[in-house]
Parts: sequence; C-alpha cells; structure tokens
Amino acid sequence: MRRTLTLVTAVVVLASGCGAGGGDDAAGVQRGEQLFAANCAVCHGPEGQGTTVGPPLVHEIYEPGHHPDDAFHRAVTDGTPAHHWNFGDMPPVAGLDSDEVDDIIAWVRQQQRDAGIG
Repeated sequence: MRRTLTLVTAVVVLASGCGAGGGDDAAGVQRGEQLFAANCAVCHGPEGQGTTVGPPLVHEIYEPGHHPDDAFHRAVTDGTPAHHWNFGDMPPVAGLDSDEVDDIIAWVRQQQRDAGIG
C-alpha cells in the first residue's frame, strides 16, 4: 500500500508540472508578467485584455481546453494565421526561449483564472 501511495504521489507531482511549463509558480508568474509586458502587451494589452491590433488572451476562446499551452508556444515560435479574430496573422516573437514562454503562459493562465476562465 505504501509503495502504491508513493507511486501515485510521484505521478501526481510529475503531472502537475506538465502542460503549465516551468513557470507555474509565483516567481514564474512574476517573470511572466514582466516578459508579457516587454514582448506581448503592445498587441495583447497590458493585462491581456486585447487592443485594436491584437486579441484578448484573457478570454474564454484561449482557455486551456481550446488553446493548450503548446498552442501558445507554437504561436510565439512560428507565428499563427488569423483565426477567431480579424487582427491579421501573428508573426513569430523573436528572442524568447521555451522557459520564458512557459513563464508568460503561467501569467496568462493566472489572469484567466482570476477572470473565472479555465
């Protein structure tokens, strides 16, 4: 029984880190906020609420079940064609590594949770 409990605990701990990236902690969320401000806010707004040139990320369309974290990674790395909104294609965002994108995602997900999304 103890061995099974240890195995289950290990699986839960490992799974809790999956999908949210390395930044799903308070420090990661704080770094994500700073990285979002420097790299994303010009189009998506300072709080992720969108602007006249980019869509809101704090919106139910971008909740994890519809746009998982990997979709954000691909959008940053490769850009993405216009969909859902009429803002045009999103170009890739240069200069961000995977851990930094994880931190940005952690901040966006926190904003979404605070807004009752996801």
